[in-house]
Amino acid sequence: MATINPNYENLQGSYLFANIARKVEAFKESHPEADIIRLGIGDVTRPLVPAVIEAMHAAVEEMGSADTFRGYGPEQGYDFLRNAIVEGDYAPLGITIKDDEIFVSDGAKSDVGNIQEIFSENNIIAITDPVYPVYLDSNVMGGRTGKAVDGIYERVVYLPTNAENNFSPDFPKERVDIVYLCCPNNPTGTVLSRARLAEWVQWCKDNEAILMFDSAYEAFITSTDTVRSIYEIEGAREVAIEFRSFSKTAGFTGTRCAYTVVPHEVTAKNEEGKRVPLNPMWNRRQTTKFNGVPYIIQRGAAAVYTPEGRAQIKEDVAYYLENARIIREGLQAIGLTVFGGVDAPYIWLQAPTGMTSWDLFDTLLEQVHIVSTPGSGFGPEGEGYLRLTAFGSRENTIRAVERIKTLQF
Repeated sequence: MATINPNYENLQGSYLFANIARKVEAFKESHPEADIIRLGIGDVTRPLVPAVIEAMHAAVEEMGSADTFRGYGPEQGYDFLRNAIVEGDYAPLGITIKDDEIFVSDGAKSDVGNIQEIFSENNIIAITDPVYPVYLDSNVMGGRTGKAVDGIYERVVYLPTNAENNFSPDFPKERVDIVYLCCPNNPTGTVLSRARLAEWVQWCKDNEAILMFDSAYEAFITSTDTVRSIYEIEGAREVAIEFRSFSKTAGFTGTRCAYTVVPHEVTAKNEEGKRVPLNPMWNRRQTTKFNGVPYIIQRGAAAVYTPEGRAQIKEDVAYYLENARIIREGLQAIGLTVFGGVDAPYIWLQAPTGMTSWDLFDTLLEQVHIVSTPGSGFGPEGEGYLRLTAFGSRENTIRAVERIKTLQF
């Protein structure tokens, strides 16, 4: 008789955003007249820019001719896109990345969730708290976390990340093998300083740990005292794997394209204690389980790096950052405490005294018809907070803020 993977029984209920979707659908059914504004899931609303559309149209035409048709492509990504990434994202930062260190995929979520497959179940992971749920749930599925007791997994090291420590977590006090950091951070919208990230890299080197660095929101950075890539930090190539995405930068949430960088220098030990490079292991995983991103999509992604594409995408990023400013300053104007929204499209709203995350979620949904994301869904330290996104339209962003201003807290 077939048996299930028992690790799946250790997952805590449904995925956060599935729970939110059910709540919203139930509200819509009972209030069909409600004009709901969605500031919850971080999905973009602006269309793909003209440079991307033109490149994809041209690629479609190529696929319609026998002379230029393409079938299966390289699982790691076409050379034209990998080279564009090297020259467009890393060379301007003075970083040397080789084409074969870049693995193009259908999303950073996929890579962040799948990367744990190349590590043994014995590894101890550390996650910031609050945290993007995929870091944790994928390791639950992989058997690294143990069971949850009162929402806390037995074998996970939680790194509180809150206003008290300026959203800069302390180093683990116990053994840790893999650390997950997201900068700019989802969900708090905050960033770690360049100096602090350098300390994290050194800590990982000193403790023989791997740093999983999620920089999916780097395009939104406006501050100078942080990094766009972890490889700006000396020594990071020895310990860090970096995840990037076109989803929020270029509006590819429905188009699906991202990439992961696995430097040749980054290694981990096998059971005999021998250092093994992770690049060929990830390559084997991808070539075995992934057939690559469609040619048409990769042509669209490559257009992001053209002069026209860069200029158009810069306008979109500025649009969302202006939305973030409107939300941040609007909420501050009525005495609410907020964080983030300067280097990221997320605003981390502190719930008024006496309210839980879900209390505030329900208040916004039921009284002013705004969908948000309860902070408690990102971990215990997220309790008492709410995440709002700046990915809505300008009109809806302004309307949402005006609605919130009518509430009496």
